[in-house]
Amino acid sequence: MDATELKNEGLERKIKVTVPAADLEEKLTARLADMAKHARIPGFRPGKVPVAHLRKLYGQQAMAEILDEAVKESMNRVLMERDERPAYQPEIDLDGDQEAVNEVISGKADLVFTMAYEVTPKVEVKDLSSIELTRFKVAVPDEDIDEAVKSIANQFKDYEDKPEGAKAEKGDRVVISFVGRVDGEEFEGGSAEDTPLELGSGQFIPGFEDQLIGARAGEERIVKVTFPEEYGVEALAGKDAEFTVTVKSVESGVEPEINDAFAQKLGMKDLEELRGKVREQAQAEMDNLSALQLKRDVLDALDAQYDFELPEKLVDSEFEQIWHTLEHQMKDEGRTFEDEGTTEEEARAEYRDIAARRVRLGLVLGTIGEQAGVKVTDEEMQQALIEKARQFPGQEKEVIDFYRKNPEAMIELRGPIFEAKTIDYITGQAKVMEKEVTREEIEQMLEEDEAEKTEEKAGKKKAPAKKKAAPKKKAAPKKKGAAKKKD
Repeated sequence: MDATELKNEGLERKIKVTVPAADLEEKLTARLADMAKHARIPGFRPGKVPVAHLRKLYGQQAMAEILDEAVKESMNRVLMERDERPAYQPEIDLDGDQEAVNEVISGKADLVFTMAYEVTPKVEVKDLSSIELTRFKVAVPDEDIDEAVKSIANQFKDYEDKPEGAKAEKGDRVVISFVGRVDGEEFEGGSAEDTPLELGSGQFIPGFEDQLIGARAGEERIVKVTFPEEYGVEALAGKDAEFTVTVKSVESGVEPEINDAFAQKLGMKDLEELRGKVREQAQAEMDNLSALQLKRDVLDALDAQYDFELPEKLVDSEFEQIWHTLEHQMKDEGRTFEDEGTTEEEARAEYRDIAARRVRLGLVLGTIGEQAGVKVTDEEMQQALIEKARQFPGQEKEVIDFYRKNPEAMIELRGPIFEAKTIDYITGQAKVMEKEVTREEIEQMLEEDEAEKTEEKAGKKKAPAKKKAAPKKKAAPKKKGAAKKKD
């Protein structure tokens, strides 16, 4: 093999590789000889097939396989000899047209190809002890626990019939039967019997529940609504619908008394244990907010410390993923760049900067983690896989099988774990002070941090991707298919 450097500019490399035809012929002869030991071909005894005959039958196919292997072996050898780490799989370009390639396959010409790639930049890790951070401690006040317990009690409240003739109010529960029609025709899933519905809960499509406020038991009402444009059933999306609703009963909620007996209904020993569980959950949420702020501060500190040339193709790939997501989000929400006070050109520049930051921080974190010996254990990978599967109820087995059969997908699961452990390592090396703050203060810091980054990247203009979609409502009738919202 002979390797000639054609380009060495910044991170870009282009190498011309030549593998002599004699080397390829030697590999082909060896492979055919091995095949001859096991080949079973009519007219020949097992293991006695002449190599020349096998060459006629399988020579071109075997040579094609040898060429593929030769390219991979030569490429790896070049990278090892040059002590270079490509940022992505090198691009291979065979020399010549198809006729030239056929000459190589027939053994009449050398294998010549070029490999183009960008090297991964070498990151010199700076002194991590110079990073100054603040870990915010958020205590959960007793009043928050009180509110949380009341909220739980509200979810388990009982209902009793209101006095005869009483009107339904927001917060009341009505038991209804209904028949839905679109263009005068009943549609699948648009009917149900004796369905409980708490008015104001947002269970049904917008406008449905509001039109039942003021209804009495035994009353029949015509409810007119319009299915959302993004409704899960395409045949109903954006359509006007009319529901004939019969109110069977009107009930008011009776909140349970919050005491040991109530806690025991929820499987707790007493009210103290219930409050303790609620506090644990609330504290975990606050700790997550604190950890999120700390992570942002670590990434900002690293971003301020490191500035080096990046592999353009990595940035291009990251940008394309971001831009693809942005375009779909804006289309789904019916927004334009003009709506956001910017232009597509300005947005592209903004998100390319974001892509470059992500690539740079990924390289920095990867280098720090590797040098620190950060490892992702099999147990951690298994837990991540289980958590991913839980996101797809009813399809857990298919999800697990998919990830186990696709190494690239498993790498995606590994990334966040490796990043989190590396950030923990950096935090352990940095100078960290602790400060107590309230829930409102930590939430405000996160919001202001997000807004500040948005303004900086968008030139004081709102970034399209930062706008959140409005919460999606559940569909009208709750019990049957087409009338239900399909998430």
